[in-house]
Amino acid sequence: MLAAAMNPCPCGFWNDPTRECRCTPLQIQRYVGRISGPLLDRIDIHIDVPAVKFRELTGDPPPDAEDSAAIRDRVINARRRQSERFAHDGIFSNAAMTPRSIRTYCRIDSESEAMLERAMTRLGLSARAYDRILKVSRTIADLADEKDIKSDHVAEAVHYRSLDRTYWT
Repeated sequence: MLAAAMNPCPCGFWNDPTRECRCTPLQIQRYVGRISGPLLDRIDIHIDVPAVKFRELTGDPPPDAEDSAAIRDRVINARRRQSERFAHDGIFSNAAMTPRSIRTYCRIDSESEAMLERAMTRLGLSARAYDRILKVSRTIADLADEKDIKSDHVAEAVHYRSLDRTYWT
C-alpha cells in the first residue's frame, strides 16, 4: 500500500478559499506533471484534501458525521463480503483482482458504462485507470452493502481520480 501527499501547486494555495495562489497555470501544470503518468495510473485513489479550519479541529463533529465504530463495522462487513466473493479465486481483496475477475465481479449497467465512457474520453484515462475505477467502484458498493455496482458508485470512483483532472481550467 502506498499513501502519499503533495501540495496542489508550488506555493501550496491553489484552490484555497482563504489564501491566493500565486502560481501560473503553466507552473501548476509542470508541478503536477512531475508525477509520471504510469506511476499516477497505478494509484487507485487520489483526492484533494482542503486545509482544516481551526473551529473544525476544536469543535464537535458535525451531527451527520459517522463515528469510528460504525466505519469499522462497514469495513469489516465489506472485507467479509470480499472474502466470500473470492473464496475460490485465491484473491484477498478487490485491489488484487485480475482483469478476468474484474470482468466477472465488476459488471456495470448501461448508465454507468456511458458515464464511465464519458469520463474516460474527457479525462483521457488509460485502460489501467479504467480497471482501477471499476475496482474502486466495487469497493464503494461493498462499503454501501450493495450487491451490484450502481452509477453513484462509479461516479464516486471517477471523482477519486483528481490528479487525472485538469488543475488549471
